[in-house]
Amino acid sequence: MNDFSTLVGGIAGDGINEAGLTVARLYSRLGYHIYMYYDYPSLIRGGHNFSIVRASRERIAAHMDQIDVLIALNQETVEKHTSRLKDSSFVIYDADKVKLDGIKQKSCGLPITSILKEATALAVMKNTCIIGGYCKVVGIDWSVLEDVLKKHMPKLLELNMQVARQGYDQAAEFCHMDSRVDSFADKQAQELQPIITGNQAISLGLIKAGLLAYVAYPMTPSSGVLDFMALYAQDFGLKVIHPESEIAVMLMAQGFAYAGVKAAVGTSGGGFCLMTEGISLAGMAEMPVVVVMAQRTGPSTGLPTYTAQGDLHFVLNAGQGEFPRFIVTPGDAEEAYFWAGVALNLAWKFQVPAFILTDKIVSESQYSFDIDLAGDLEGERKEQADHSPLLWDGQGTYKRYRYMDTGVSPLAFPPRNGQAIKTDSYTHDEGGITSEDPQITREMSDKRQRKGQSLAEDLERYETVKVLGDEKSKTALLCWGSNKGVCMEAARKLGLRVIQVLVLSPFPEKRLKRSLHDVKRLLAVECNSTGQLARLAGFYGIEIKTQDRILKYDGRPFSVEDLLGELARALA
Repeated sequence: MNDFSTLVGGIAGDGINEAGLTVARLYSRLGYHIYMYYDYPSLIRGGHNFSIVRASRERIAAHMDQIDVLIALNQETVEKHTSRLKDSSFVIYDADKVKLDGIKQKSCGLPITSILKEATALAVMKNTCIIGGYCKVVGIDWSVLEDVLKKHMPKLLELNMQVARQGYDQAAEFCHMDSRVDSFADKQAQELQPIITGNQAISLGLIKAGLLAYVAYPMTPSSGVLDFMALYAQDFGLKVIHPESEIAVMLMAQGFAYAGVKAAVGTSGGGFCLMTEGISLAGMAEMPVVVVMAQRTGPSTGLPTYTAQGDLHFVLNAGQGEFPRFIVTPGDAEEAYFWAGVALNLAWKFQVPAFILTDKIVSESQYSFDIDLAGDLEGERKEQADHSPLLWDGQGTYKRYRYMDTGVSPLAFPPRNGQAIKTDSYTHDEGGITSEDPQITREMSDKRQRKGQSLAEDLERYETVKVLGDEKSKTALLCWGSNKGVCMEAARKLGLRVIQVLVLSPFPEKRLKRSLHDVKRLLAVECNSTGQLARLAGFYGIEIKTQDRILKYDGRPFSVEDLLGELARALA
C-alpha cells in the first residue's frame, strides 16, 4: 500500500504516545513519510488516549479518519473507533480485556495481560507486546522491530524484547490481513529521516540561530519546547529556567536581552494573557524577545489539550500602545525549524518582540523531518552580515535610543566603562531619560513606526506567502499554520491552488494580492469560529464571503476526509 494508517488506543498511563511513535519509527525505517496525530484529554491517568500514525510514500502533514489497523488496549478503543474501520481493516487487541462483538473485520486477539504476568513485566509494556503482534500481522520483519527497540527503548531492553517477541510469535496464526506493508520492505527505501515534533523543530531552529536562554512556565501545548531545552541544555550551553509565573517569564527574558543574551519564552493562551504587559514593555523599551505562542481551544482554560487557531487577533494586538512586532505561523516541522531561527534573528536585528504562532497540531504532532526542505539557517546566522544586531561602535556617549534612518538604534550591553546603559518603559529621549515632552513623544513613536517599516522591507527577501498545489487553478484555498498539510492534500485531489500565509505581521499585503491576481474564488480554511485570517485579509481589501469560510472549531483538526467533504459542499 502507498498509504497506511494505524490507530493505537488506550488510557493515559498506557504509553499510547510512545506506542504510536514506535509504529511511526517502524514505517520510517521502511522508507515511508510519517505524520502522527496524538489525541488525549487533560488527565494524567485514565481517559481515552489515541494516536493515529499515517505512513505514506508521499509527503504528508494530515491524518485520515479511515484506518487500516486498529490496535486496542482496552474496550473503549473498540467502541469509539469501530466507525473508522474499512472492510479491509484489521483489529489487533488484548484478548484478556477486549471483546469484539459485532466486528466483521479480521482480527487478532493476543493474551497481552497474561503474557506480561508470566514475564513479570511492567504493565506499560503491554504496548510493546501488542506492537510485536502488530508487526507480524502487517508483515514488518522482526529485525526492524528489534532495531527500533534497541535504539529507542534501551531501558529494560531485554524484558521489552521478550514480551514483544511473545506478541510477534503468537500472532503468527493471524497473518491473513488483506493489505500488508511488507511488499515495500524489499524496495529501496528513501533516505531515512528523523521523526520530530514541531516543538522540537522550533527548539532546534532557535538553537541554530544562537539562542542562549529559554524561560518558560509549562503550558500545553508549548511545554514540549521547555522539555527539549531542559533535556539538552548542557549539550548546547543553554540557560533553561522555569520561574514562578508567566509574568516572571517575560520580565526575565527581557533581563537576559538587556544583558545581551538571546532569549526566548514559550506559553499558550492563558499564560500569554499574563505576558501582555511585559510585551508592551518590550515594545517601548525596544527589547528583542521571541515568544513561542502555541494556541489551544479557548476562551479561558477551554480544552487544554486540544487545538484551535483562535488567538491570531490577540497576538496581533497584545500589549497597550502602538509598536511593531513580527509574527510567523509555520505549517509543518521544516517551516517551524527555519522560521524559528529567522524569528530570533529578526527580533535582534530590529529590536522587537517576535512571535512563533503555532497550535497543538504543529507543536505536538510528529513529522518526518527533511533538513534539505527547511531552509538555510546556517546562511541566516553566519553568511549574511545584515542579520547581526546593530552594535554600538563605542565612540562618544552611548545613547540607547539614538535616532537612525531605519529606526533601529545601536545596542550596547553592561558593563561598559564610563557609560550608562539605560532602558526605559516610560516615554524617553535618545539617552533613555524619561520625558513627557510632546515633540519627543511624537519622535519616539515615529522611530518605532520606522523600525516596523524597515522590518517589512527586510521581509521582502523571504517567502512570506507560499503558492502551492495547482498554480493555474482559479479556485484557491487560503490557509495559515497547521492547515497547510490538509489543504495541500485536498488541493492535490481536487486540482486547486493553495495560498499559505506564513507571516502575519508585518502583513504581506502586496505579496498576498499578487498570489491571488487571477483567482476567481477564494475559500478560507481555518480552525476557529470567526475566520480570523479571512477578517484580517478583509482589512486589506481581500474580501472572503461568509459562505466561503470553511471553519472547524470543535478542538480537533481537519482530517483529509473532513476537508474534502466541506469542499464538496462548498463547490457543489
